[in-house]
Parts: sequence; structure tokens; C-alpha cells
Amino acid sequence: MSPSQDPGTADAGTPAGAAPTARLRVQRVRPAYRQVADDLRSQIMRGVVPPGDRLPSEPELATAFGVSRSTVREALRVLASQHLIETRRGVRGGSFVAAPDPARVVEDVGGALGVLVTTPHLRMEDLLEARLLLEPAAARLAAQRADAETVEAVRIAAEAPRDPQDPTGFVPHLDFHTTVLMATGNLMFTMMGQPVHDVLRTQLDRDRVARSEWDEVDECHRVIAAHIAAGEDVAAEEAMRSHLLDLRVLYHRAARWRGPGQQT
Repeated sequence: MSPSQDPGTADAGTPAGAAPTARLRVQRVRPAYRQVADDLRSQIMRGVVPPGDRLPSEPELATAFGVSRSTVREALRVLASQHLIETRRGVRGGSFVAAPDPARVVEDVGGALGVLVTTPHLRMEDLLEARLLLEPAAARLAAQRADAETVEAVRIAAEAPRDPQDPTGFVPHLDFHTTVLMATGNLMFTMMGQPVHDVLRTQLDRDRVARSEWDEVDECHRVIAAHIAAGEDVAAEEAMRSHLLDLRVLYHRAARWRGPGQQT
């Protein structure tokens, strides 16, 4: 494996017929280890190095990229933190390309959002706007695609009783929305929606909203589930959109954090 390189980047002094030595074209505005990590990540994502394959050793990578071993080592740490490679010790050890794990990706994104909500950069409205774009479309697709078993899972999620071990009461409510995302059969819907749900689960205080209003939320879930079960895609989409617009009012009241532009 060698760094990505455009024609004409080899040393002009290379003798004719000799194999040019690949060099990383370092951009001063970005650390060299980031550039090495980006190049390796690109090759992994393009399947140049498939899951399970071993990457070249640190000395081999350092030679290929024209950087120090410490730079390569830092680049590999970046890839490991992104779960793209895993390091094994021993005689047959080294850095190996890891198989993608959707659950890990969702967890990482959720963790990143969790950090963002402690800063002034992420507003409650940002999360709600994202849901308003994603979940009505998911309800429509679920009504179009869900088989009998999936429809039953959506119905059960809509009817789920409150968990006495969940004082916030958000588990069954957000689990219903996650189940609708899963009912699309499209993994990307689940991966995009779940981190947002995880943040809402931890950043909302249900005690700021009357119990009767949460009962209305339960009823909305049952209506959406019924539309999905009947294959009524347009009605399911509109019911989900109306439901999320109603939730905006409740969520702003229940929010534990205040981003820029939000009233206290």
C-alpha cells in the first residue's frame, strides 16, 4: 500500500526507469499525522485494504509516506479511535482493518452530541429540526415496507407501559420512535436518529410537563402505529409530523440545557 499520489509528484531527480519513492505532500495547515490518517482511512473506506487484513508495519508506512515512525504511530491512534483498525500484540500482531460495527458508530455519534449539548453550539431546536426532517419520512417508509412482524413490533412499542425503573419515562416514548426508524428497513435512518434520541433521553426533565400531556403523546403513538399497520403512508407521515410539532412545545419546556437563542 502506498500514499495516494497524483502523477508528477515523484522527485524530479529520480533516475529514468527507477521506481519513484512515494512521498506525502504535506500541507502546512494540517498536521502530517492527520494527512497520513486521512490517506489510510480513504484506502480502508474504498476497500483497498479489506476488513481483517493487516496494515504494513510502522517502519514500512513511515518509508511509504516519507514521515517519521512517531507520525505514523499517531495516525494509527486516530484510526483506532475511530474503530477503523485494531491493534494486536505478539509475533503475529500489528494493525488490522476492523469490520464496521454500526452499534459502535451510533454510540460514538451519540457521545459526540452529548458533549455538544454542554456547549453553546447546539440548540434544542437543532435536534428537533433534524427529527422533523427525518422521522415523518421514516413513518411513510415504514407504512410502505413493514412486514407483519415489524408492524407488530411498532404496535407493541406504541402500547409499551411506563417502566417503573425509568423515572424520566422517556424510555418507552423514544423507543417507539427508534422502532419506527428501524421499521423502514434502512439502517441509515436508525443510525441518524438514535444518537438524537439518546441526547433527548438524558437532557429532558419530564417533571416539567403535566402527566396528561404525556398521555396525549401515548395516544399519538398509537395513531401513528395504526396508520403504519394499515399501510397508510401519507397519513403516517402527516401524523408523525404533527406529533413532532406538538413535541416541540413540550421539549422546550422540559429541556435541561439552553443553547444560543433559547429563552431561559
